Amino acid sequence: MEYWWIFLIIGSIVGLLAGMFGVGGGVIIVPFLTMTFTSLNFSPEIISHLALGTSMGSILFTSVSSFTAHHRHGSVYWDAVFKIVLGILIGTFMGSFVVSMLSTLYLQIIFIVFEFYIATYILLDIKASPSRSLPGRVGMSIAGYLIGFISSLVGIGGGILSTTFLTWCNVNIQKAIGTSAAIGFPIALAGSLGYIINGWGIAQLPEYSLGFVYLPALGGLIITGMLFAPVGANIANKLPVKKLRKLFALFLYVIGFKMLYNLYTG
Repeated sequence: MEYWWIFLIIGSIVGLLAGMFGVGGGVIIVPFLTMTFTSLNFSPEIISHLALGTSMGSILFTSVSSFTAHHRHGSVYWDAVFKIVLGILIGTFMGSFVVSMLSTLYLQIIFIVFEFYIATYILLDIKASPSRSLPGRVGMSIAGYLIGFISSLVGIGGGILSTTFLTWCNVNIQKAIGTSAAIGFPIALAGSLGYIINGWGIAQLPEYSLGFVYLPALGGLIITGMLFAPVGANIANKLPVKKLRKLFALFLYVIGFKMLYNLYTG
């Protein structure tokens, strides 16, 4: 277990960015774990599934640290959270079943396309109509289902999607980030359960796995992730909005190109 420190480093970076951007950290966890599991010679057939499942498991813990920090700043729109949560739970759980039927190659391609799409959307800074507001309970449930389904498919806490959706509905960026952090918890809860169930009994899994959740990595990610999430939340509430969006988009591009390069050279 000489590689345990790698998971601590990843966890600290993930926690910091989870707090800053209201994301669960999956956009970093998944590519880093994919590279780490590959270097550890895990079975190629389940590397992406294991990275996605472990990512969901860690988000279950880091999202709590992140959204409580944002709540202290008054940056969580709880009415929106309560309206969207049912759709989130159903969509995320269903998405985990779809993942179990896809190959590692397809999962990696889906993740890369997702990164580039979201980064471009944010960088273009598409403005919402001044009259647009959050939909009613049915509309929020539908949005929640789609956010949860896609989040489960790419192993994220949904912060990227929910932040984009909320700002599109004219929610203030700081409030959108804080609310997205809170939405990340039910996504991670349903997603983790789905990945554990769908990975149960798979022969290629390494030792210390709980379904598609690799416990040594999960432990390292949780320890440092929960410590650094409040630090990121404090930074988010001090940075100007435009700079926050540009940093977020640039970060997603870097991760996407890194994964594309690894896919091409691998």
